Amino acid sequence: MTLSEFVKQKRGSAKLTQPELAEKAGVGLRFVRDLEQGKPTLRLDKVNQVLRLFGHELGPVKFNANDTL
Repeated sequence: MTLSEFVKQKRGSAKLTQPELAEKAGVGLRFVRDLEQGKPTLRLDKVNQVLRLFGHELGPVKFNANDTL
């Protein structure tokens, strides 16, 4: 599941519109739209403002580069 799919699913489960989510998270409506459309470059702090409403946070995850080959 992508980040955009996750946010859309959580927003839908919470029965929030995009403007309502933006207001509750303290971010702009444009940011929520970009996030849900899968924009490849977003500010991590703002992504986490949205995710925290759903009890989640995004951060660095260690992985073995050899596993991706």
